[in-house]
Amino acid sequence: MNDANLYLFVYGTLRRGFHNAAFQYITPYFVHEADGKVKGSLYDLGEYPAAIPTTNGHFIIGELYKAKSVEEFNWAISQLDDYEGVHPEEGEFQLYERALTTVYADKKEYTAWIYWYKGNTAGAPLVESGDVLEYVKRKNIL
Repeated sequence: MNDANLYLFVYGTLRRGFHNAAFQYITPYFVHEADGKVKGSLYDLGEYPAAIPTTNGHFIIGELYKAKSVEEFNWAISQLDDYEGVHPEEGEFQLYERALTTVYADKKEYTAWIYWYKGNTAGAPLVESGDVLEYVKRKNIL
């Protein structure tokens, strides 16, 4: 595994600002590298956001992390795959797939893993800003 494959981009409940218990999957094994963005559209599914890759000029705001080591990456990413429903039980739908994407951060481009949503987003509100943390804060205030 090369160095680029040790990066992880998170945009939803795994971001620092959500204080989600799943953030513990990241903190011991990854170091925050930068805040960044990826090309894609973000939808509000209620309990969690859904990111879909696009080329239409929309960006998703999130955080870029780098694993402390290959071994730590391999363990942590398997935990995250379970959390994100990458390998569903028989009869269940695969919610997300993990794929490599380009992250724009600190005037550089990184290659990082991201979890793209595989389900249907029809009828779900688009998070226009691409920043689900800002969106949730504003939604709770209004």
